[in-house]
Amino acid sequence: MSTQHATHEGHANHEGHGTHEGHGNHHRQHAGHVTAARTEHHAHAGHAAHDADLAHTGHDAHAGHGDHAGHGVPGGLQVTQDGYTLELAETVARAGEVDFRFRIVGPDGGAVTEFAPLHDRELHLIVVRRELDGFWHVHPVRAEDGTWEVRLTLPEAGAYRAFTDIAPRALGKTITLGADFAVAGEYQPRPVPEAGRTAVVDGYEVTLDGDLVDGAGQLLTLTVRKDGVAVTDLEPYLAAFGHLVVLRAGDLAYVHVHPNGEPGDGVTAPGPEVAFHTAVPGRGTYRLFLDFKHQGVVRTAGFTVRAA
Repeated sequence: MSTQHATHEGHANHEGHGTHEGHGNHHRQHAGHVTAARTEHHAHAGHAAHDADLAHTGHDAHAGHGDHAGHGVPGGLQVTQDGYTLELAETVARAGEVDFRFRIVGPDGGAVTEFAPLHDRELHLIVVRRELDGFWHVHPVRAEDGTWEVRLTLPEAGAYRAFTDIAPRALGKTITLGADFAVAGEYQPRPVPEAGRTAVVDGYEVTLDGDLVDGAGQLLTLTVRKDGVAVTDLEPYLAAFGHLVVLRAGDLAYVHVHPNGEPGDGVTAPGPEVAFHTAVPGRGTYRLFLDFKHQGVVRTAGFTVRAA
């Protein structure tokens, strides 16, 4: 298995990017850790209507997903759900570049190979450090035998968790599975990055307005500026002008939120504001990671917020 310092690149037919925040300024993404997104076009002939239904089962653009584990359990906390298991090829890796491999094992014990697409992909892989100062959102390639693989660069030793957003065709709904793994080496624990409403990445300043409240959906608005000027030409990324992943410190309860509106609907502007209706599974400290695309590059802005 392998790791990635903040950005994924090199594999054709999938996109990848991420962010890693070091010991110093926790509100700033490291420069150079973003990569031009590579566009993947998969044909899903014959499945369009069914896929659209699956892609919105258990969540919608306003509610997000990851909060549908069932029985009151937030998304991403289980390695197995509804008979489907996230099976990592290795649970201990070395620091540096690795080929991260895994399978989704179905109720029959075999690797699953039939998935409905979710926002232009069969599977979304999110990898985080448990301190929530490192984040990778990538899209692995699936082999015929059901093994998924992606090159990652995880920069340092520590405890990590991988999440998969999937919609197995036989299941008929979306689920989020999560599994822990470790990167071997000398490990220096550190606290979750300090709370803040502004993130800076590659000259872009992203501000967060709105609050997280236990038990109530709230509108969060993220505004993107570059060199002090509002960005009004954000580009579609995975069929949206932004994607928001919300993770709770301590247990890594997971919510993946999609914005209000979509590109080409005649209503939604391509920036500078991207709005998300967000519900969290309880009180606590959360890290929010916004993916946005501009001038062909996907970047990630991170925030720490307390839910009352």
